[in-house]
Amino acid sequence: MNSSRMRRLTTVGALTGSALLMAAVPAFAHVSVTPSSAPKGGYSTVAFKVPNERDNASTIKVEVNLPADHPIASVSTQAVPGWKVEVTKTKLAKPMTMHGKQVTEAVTKITWSGGTIEPGQFQQFPVSFGPLPDDTDQLVFKALQTYSNNEVVRWIEEEKAGAAEPANPAPALKLTAAATDAHGAAAPAADTKAKDTTTAAADSDSSDSTARILGVAGIVIGVIGVAFGVLAGRRRTSA
Repeated sequence: MNSSRMRRLTTVGALTGSALLMAAVPAFAHVSVTPSSAPKGGYSTVAFKVPNERDNASTIKVEVNLPADHPIASVSTQAVPGWKVEVTKTKLAKPMTMHGKQVTEAVTKITWSGGTIEPGQFQQFPVSFGPLPDDTDQLVFKALQTYSNNEVVRWIEEEKAGAAEPANPAPALKLTAAATDAHGAAAPAADTKAKDTTTAAADSDSSDSTARILGVAGIVIGVIGVAFGVLAGRRRTSA
């Protein structure tokens, strides 16, 4: 093998290893919604996943604001051990009809407090919504995360199509088209109220485990690439 080809292989090995090492670094965590999508017009249970991103402070309060331009008639929370929840309602400018009854107010904010999320940990806060609107493709939930050192992180920036992810993205729930039956009629949306925190946590843990496995594999391959480059350089020198 000539020296020129050996140099190219050495460079490729080193660059590949570096790229994989960079890919193995976990993305910056932020407040998110699990699952990330739900069918329009139906009921769905989601969990707001809140990671603690500080090494010297605990998260002590989480506020989630519901979109006022797409109010949700029914909102219920699941008890989270160690946390108390406060639900804020606001009078609607235009009343809604739900199950034949007129709804004049809707939940606009949910606040969890009294508990702590320690450094290196996260907490999920389950909420049941419904019926979800059918005139938009997503719901954006602007959130505020308060730490024990009085720092407040505002997760309120909306992501734009084709643009880089903002520094503090707001949690967003994508709304998908309602399923249809064999005759082309809209099928009843699945009511996922039965889905509890355990299921959501299992999905999240599975995703986190996969990310860790891929990260370790990337590091191993990166080290092999760098070692190959060094070995190739030594062979060229001895030749």
